[in-house]
Amino acid sequence: MAQEYPLPRFHFQVDWGGAKISFTEVTGLDMQVEVIEYRHSDSKDFSKIKMPGLRKNSNITMKRGKFEKDFDYNAWLDEIANERANARRDVVIRLLNEKHAPVAAWSASRCFPVKVTAPDLKSDANETAIESVEVAHEGLKLMKI
Repeated sequence: MAQEYPLPRFHFQVDWGGAKISFTEVTGLDMQVEVIEYRHSDSKDFSKIKMPGLRKNSNITMKRGKFEKDFDYNAWLDEIANERANARRDVVIRLLNEKHAPVAAWSASRCFPVKVTAPDLKSDANETAIESVEVAHEGLKLMKI
């Protein structure tokens, strides 16, 4: 039987190089194929044809609350700064249903951080301090569950 309602987007899990980490937000899960336009010289048709080209991936941004003595993002950024290939990690993002079972998953391969953002600080704010990491990757795949 088909599900009546779409899945909510607030129940998800991130597997970060073997460790499951909670995040408040994950964005950038998009995949694109560049379009190649071409018209050969003796074509009787006066329009270009379109062909699929190379895949193009956006960076993935993950946000979470800042915890005391938690410097994972910055340590990872420092590790990758020297172009160490072994510092790259695979990241799997799973969308979960109400029974906490994965119903969709995206796998980003060979990720490395390109930007770490510290929380905004404001003396009269009453919100959680949120930090973020932006990672580049070499391919995003929708996994079949």
